[in-house]
Amino acid sequence: ADYIVVLNNSSSKMTADASYLRGQALTLLEDIGVDAGRLKTTLQGEANGFVARLSKSEAADLAEDDKVLFIEPDRVLKLGTQCFTLVSPSTAQWGVKRTGVADGSGKTVWIVDTGVDFDHPDLNVDKTRSKNFIDPQALATDDHGHGTHVAGIVAALNNNIGVLGVAPGARVVALKVLNNTGEGNTSYIFQALNYISQQAAAGDVVNMSLGADTISVALDNTVKNIAARGILFSIAAGNSSKAANLSSPARANAPNIFTVSAIDSLGRFASFSNFGNDVVDYAAPGVNIVSTYSNGRYARLSGTSMAAPHMAGILLLNGSAVRTKGTVLNDPDGTPDRIASLY
Repeated sequence: ADYIVVLNNSSSKMTADASYLRGQALTLLEDIGVDAGRLKTTLQGEANGFVARLSKSEAADLAEDDKVLFIEPDRVLKLGTQCFTLVSPSTAQWGVKRTGVADGSGKTVWIVDTGVDFDHPDLNVDKTRSKNFIDPQALATDDHGHGTHVAGIVAALNNNIGVLGVAPGARVVALKVLNNTGEGNTSYIFQALNYISQQAAAGDVVNMSLGADTISVALDNTVKNIAARGILFSIAAGNSSKAANLSSPARANAPNIFTVSAIDSLGRFASFSNFGNDVVDYAAPGVNIVSTYSNGRYARLSGTSMAAPHMAGILLLNGSAVRTKGTVLNDPDGTPDRIASLY
């Protein structure tokens, strides 16, 4: 299987270039008798390391080396099956009405997802900084729909067409880590986070409407380390109707990281939403949300994937000083999440 190997920063220059990291990776692999052909890629940035094809016993041997901080399988993440309905863009948007709207011009949101429709008339996409981590030679365009929907909730333009985002006009940087079926390797997410660590500025917001039903300490720690620099994260709690502390990166808990559960238009806790007041910070609209969609279209979707970008818009406009309006009804953990609001 493929494994992600994160190195101790003390043993790898933080400014390490790819050739330096490659040399370190090859030395570590050689030490356990693994040939160079099994090195897949290097990871450079907040999480320095590499991805290699290893047996379980080889991975265990590598974990013994004091230069190695974490070693984890390179798991495949998958978006849950999503029922979407294409709609006319005039369809009422209850979510942004609940959250509030303010001009997002000059702000930047990083969408770690399936890519974004570069040519959607209702979005301001930063094509220069957008990046595809599945196929680095290709554009980070959206061949699925999910990422474009998320982007519109944050930042759809106030231009008398289509829909309106919470922070209309904000620059959208598309980081494509999930393919046309909504699947992607954890290593793509590490590469996207490393890129954010090199490119984003304090006050920028990263939206992660994705996650695994497993724990990745390396992923959680990478998110925390980037957040410590003043970059804000809005993370979907997940759609498995279970404790959010069982999945990464939703369980990452630190300043500037906001894990978001979903509510419906009546303020009720969404039946699918993960919960847990230990890691879930706020609730936001996530049921029957109308937003932009791939190929210039508009669609209605539900999920904590839709709740997170409402929060991302609030964070872009207000920073980490989140205001609230009321609490959710029927929160399964018994401590009702506060409902995030701009005003």
